[in-house]
Amino acid sequence: MASVFPLADLKASVKADSRPGSRSDSWVDTIIKGDCVSALEALPTHSVDVIFADPPYNLQLGGTLHRPDQSLVDAVDDEWDQFASFEAYDAFTRAWLLACRRVLKPTGSIWVIGSYHNIFRVGATLQDLNFWILNDIIWRKTNPMPNFKGRRFQNAHETMIWASPSAKAKGYTFNYDAMKAANDDVQMRSDWLFPICNGNERLKGEDGKKVHPTQKPEALLARVIMASTKPGDIVLDPFFGSGTTGAVAKRLGRHFVGIEREQDYIDAAAARIAAVEPLGKAELTVMTGKKAEVRVAFNVLVESGLIKPGQVLTDAKRRYSAIVRADGTVASGGDAGSIHRLGAKVQGLDACNGWTFWHFEDGQSLRPIDDLRSVIRSDLAKVE
Repeated sequence: MASVFPLADLKASVKADSRPGSRSDSWVDTIIKGDCVSALEALPTHSVDVIFADPPYNLQLGGTLHRPDQSLVDAVDDEWDQFASFEAYDAFTRAWLLACRRVLKPTGSIWVIGSYHNIFRVGATLQDLNFWILNDIIWRKTNPMPNFKGRRFQNAHETMIWASPSAKAKGYTFNYDAMKAANDDVQMRSDWLFPICNGNERLKGEDGKKVHPTQKPEALLARVIMASTKPGDIVLDPFFGSGTTGAVAKRLGRHFVGIEREQDYIDAAAARIAAVEPLGKAELTVMTGKKAEVRVAFNVLVESGLIKPGQVLTDAKRRYSAIVRADGTVASGGDAGSIHRLGAKVQGLDACNGWTFWHFEDGQSLRPIDDLRSVIRSDLAKVE
């Protein structure tokens, strides 16, 4: 079973961790039992990498709903989804988002999912609190519930807002190359097609009824986590419910923290997560592209001794040559400049990738200087 942390124990643990030299992070990979705002206020500042929030939708249902055959629709009518007014819901939204802002790392991001009942109010509050909206993602359902009354369009989607802590936050994770590769080498779009949670994935009690009325599909959480986290990151879900976030995070090699106040949901989530087997390191390696690589300037190769001042570089066909200078520039005839600028100049072009254009002698063969940049990057990775 996944560990369950009563709120009082959480506060004591975090207080102990705050002492000099103490840091157990005993709250990681646990389900915290209690009110979401109180639990969030007890967590350490800037302690989580990503937040996925599936808050109450405030559905404002006006009585029971029946199908055309008069059978009762199992709609969300739980007490936790009911608010006295829009003002009360807005105050609740502001409180938990403020608490999330404090625990979210400056390099982190937050996802919030909702329907037309609440997502616009949540979005406005996010902007009021100076979060910066990166995307709105449409989850298009392959099997949405019909509109039984026939008085509106069928509600076939939900909306997720993805936001960073501020407009200036540049360090958030976005695994662009992995998302593109997974989408047949085409940029991943902001409309995602998944079925609603059903079949064996849907948790049910001994009475055959749903354990949780709004259980999200694991495929949806898998894409969120794969897109915006790295292995080892901490994913927080302040409305943990049946534990989908925790189950997917564990399987994908991430840590989780769940907050939930209903014991039935906690029991179901804990058992579900305990049964998950994490994937191995090879399966969890995240694909990255050139943009994700450490920037290495040409002068670093000179300073490290991989390229010597006075060394002659040529193009692959030995048509052009240049001499390396001590300051990291290269010269040819009466011209000098960066490897890129001089490469373009000698060819009469507007631009040139100097890393692949210029080559160095390696025994009897020529190799692009980009091979030496790879050596530097490999050494830096070892240091990290």
